[in-house]
Amino acid sequence: MFPKVPDQHKVGKPLIPNGLGILYILFITVYLFLLYFLRVDGSSATVSAPFTLAVCILFGGFMGLLDDWMDLKWRYKAFMPLIAALPLIYYAQQAHARTAISLPFIGTIQFGAVYFYIIIPLIVMIVTNTVNQLGGLNGLETICPAIVILGLMAVSPSYILMVGPLLFWLILAYFNFNGKIFVGNSGSFAIGMTIASFAVISDLKLSLLVSIIPYIFNSALILLIVYFTRKKASVSFDGEKLSSDQRRSLITVITYHRPLTEKQVVRIIALIVALFTLIGILIQLLS
Repeated sequence: MFPKVPDQHKVGKPLIPNGLGILYILFITVYLFLLYFLRVDGSSATVSAPFTLAVCILFGGFMGLLDDWMDLKWRYKAFMPLIAALPLIYYAQQAHARTAISLPFIGTIQFGAVYFYIIIPLIVMIVTNTVNQLGGLNGLETICPAIVILGLMAVSPSYILMVGPLLFWLILAYFNFNGKIFVGNSGSFAIGMTIASFAVISDLKLSLLVSIIPYIFNSALILLIVYFTRKKASVSFDGEKLSSDQRRSLITVITYHRPLTEKQVVRIIALIVALFTLIGILIQLLS
């Protein structure tokens, strides 16, 4: 049913089913529509939170499918998530969303209308693309986003929106981590859109910002190296462990002259994401 692609970091490069992230898209869409029809909106807005979230994720999945089929260049797909920001902008306006951000020891920064037309689109674009960029190893595209979502759910009054989808995503994460499936770009774009949209709907801007610092670091390093040297990040595989002789991404920083197995690298990055997510939760609670 699904096209197979080689697993580059396994002996013999076995063929693995790719694109199973589409199952997550189908599941979460049905789940959110059920919440919508049952009037479990998770908000007091005149528009539905489940319906808005479903629309955004459907677009994220569609964008991922386009990338899987057409191998879109980054200069095109980097800005495509901006379209998915439109329903979030409308939702935030109708919900009279808080347009300020409270920072510990600093105070409250008021954005006003800028929040709707600049901050929300930037959140969607940055989160979706950075989540998609931190991949390439079994489990990175699934385990790390699940940690961020779990953290956001812990401080969100609208956690019901993500209970079913997170459980389903964790099932995919188990098989992905063990090298049985790939979620593909459809899955990584959809889960990135899930994180961004859920954070906006739940008004967790600060928690989200701190949680995705590892993602931002990875993408910033990749883009800076490509811009100045035109070289891409890569790791070498000796049949057992991964290693790198350059530092051009979060993965290559961790494996720089330090051979590690694929699962060890994924566990280290997952712990880093978990640490920043925990910090994001604490800051959110204190702000």
